[in-house]
Amino acid sequence: MRAVVIERFGEPKDVLTTTERPVPEPGPGEVRLQLILAPIHNHDLAIVRGVYGYRPPLPAIPGTEAVGRVDAVGPDVTGLTVGQRVTVSGAQNVWAEYFVVPAGQVVPVPDAVSDETAAQLLAMPLSALMLVEDLALQPGEWLAINAANGAVGRLVNVFGRQRGLHVLNLVRGHASVAALRELGYEPVLDTESEGWRAQVETVTSGAPIARAVDQVGGRAADDGLALLAPNGHLISFGALSGKPLSLDSGSLIFKQAVVKGFWGAMRIEEIGAEHRGRLIGELIDLAARGELRLTIETAYSLESAADAAVATETPGRSAKIALSAQRA
Repeated sequence: MRAVVIERFGEPKDVLTTTERPVPEPGPGEVRLQLILAPIHNHDLAIVRGVYGYRPPLPAIPGTEAVGRVDAVGPDVTGLTVGQRVTVSGAQNVWAEYFVVPAGQVVPVPDAVSDETAAQLLAMPLSALMLVEDLALQPGEWLAINAANGAVGRLVNVFGRQRGLHVLNLVRGHASVAALRELGYEPVLDTESEGWRAQVETVTSGAPIARAVDQVGGRAADDGLALLAPNGHLISFGALSGKPLSLDSGSLIFKQAVVKGFWGAMRIEEIGAEHRGRLIGELIDLAARGELRLTIETAYSLESAADAAVATETPGRSAKIALSAQRA
């Protein structure tokens, strides 16, 4: 079978190669899936670079989320049948024509859910849903989130609205403002525009902002801290800038603010199976009703993984880049 492999950690364009590997056999409690579509996440590329929370042993097949069809089931597996379409997240080897995962990690998806949505239904949506619940806000309260035009920002708007929360969306550039406004995600402020902070009180009608979610790092985190009301929480969710948090100590001290990190991979283990099942059920229900739709901008073949990685990090994307088992 074809598989994307890294022999060393480094820049994805330099280290991602495609080679032939034996088709893996499922062991007890495992299933083999045939790849349909796998999104490329920022954390996938961080793993390729060797800078994520864990480093897989090399050589490694990257990729953590996909939609596929059950191709074979190992001993002791029940409730799954060959040909069934399922989604999986939290795996470590999905950028291949076939891959093996524990049966307990796969989630069957109804026909009403498209491949594009199913492929990315668990990682980012589940993280965003857990994040919104962790914020512990009451209906009518405000939160702010930067990089709001990305997948997580849009999902936080969806889940926040369902819970009666108000979301202040912070983006960079007029195009990003327009994109969110087309979706009806107001208010939106451009942090590159002159005097944008002075507009915050107007768009929130002076209401306190209890939580700020930072996905960028660097000085952008301090923007979130500056917006917070006393005793507010700043949640570090990502580091798109690649820079460490830069926070004003005066704001931190005098607001008695709390700064906290959020790692979805850890939280999903902490919340337990019952809670996790409830959240996944909510996501599947939303997707089946068409209220949660996730698109793919371009699907690349496995042979073009390096090009797909470059496209993933090229500014101006409107949706995820993915890898497909179809040949180039």
